[in-house]
Amino acid sequence: MFIMKPQPLTGAKRKDHRSSLVIAIDGPAGAGKSTVARLLAARLGYLYLDTGALYRALAWKVRRAGCDPHDGPAVERLLDRTTIDVRHDLDGGMTVSVDGQDVTSELREPEVSTLASAISVLPAVRDWLLPVQRRIGAQGAVVAEGRDIGTRVFPSADVKFYLEAKTEVRARRRYQELLAAGRGASLAETRDDLQARDLRDETRTHAPLRRAEDAVMIDTSDLEVDAVLDHMLSAIAAKL
Repeated sequence: MFIMKPQPLTGAKRKDHRSSLVIAIDGPAGAGKSTVARLLAARLGYLYLDTGALYRALAWKVRRAGCDPHDGPAVERLLDRTTIDVRHDLDGGMTVSVDGQDVTSELREPEVSTLASAISVLPAVRDWLLPVQRRIGAQGAVVAEGRDIGTRVFPSADVKFYLEAKTEVRARRRYQELLAAGRGASLAETRDDLQARDLRDETRTHAPLRRAEDAVMIDTSDLEVDAVLDHMLSAIAAKL
């Protein structure tokens, strides 16, 4: 069961925007989706929807329950007794709670990320999360990022982007994130985990990671965040 409590943006933060676009951002791990999506949402005064956090929230529950992430029926039974609470702050930040416990700070742990990738191949999991993502997007004025946003969740999104970067660049970014969070991991291990995740995401039979035909592709390997944002804002400007 989901409890969605997105708090609407008010006042000056929204009154300057004449539209309520749905903006979809897809791409592999480490391509910069979360960083630019959060900044883009703040720049536009839109809600930020990190769909990966929803999968990680379920992965957190799977780990806590000691459930085998590859046992589809067991994971599906777990869904029936899981409550996820999604809240949006006025600054566009997103907080996720599982069964009443705020787990936001734990969602980027390596084990949780690995489990999230494993359960994301299960059709029951993707189908369970699909309607809540669409209900949030139905409000408009949303920047959503994930791995099937433009192809399955919001196939009619107003603007779609697909971010990618070289594997070594993505691994180094992820490694720096882990170091900053005080979590030990070697660069080689981080790269191997990333490549394994890429393989799972791209080869799953249900909603695999792929670029939507109408998505604007941006290679972020050699671009600063501001340059990526400028590119996106130029594409979005045509829709305002």
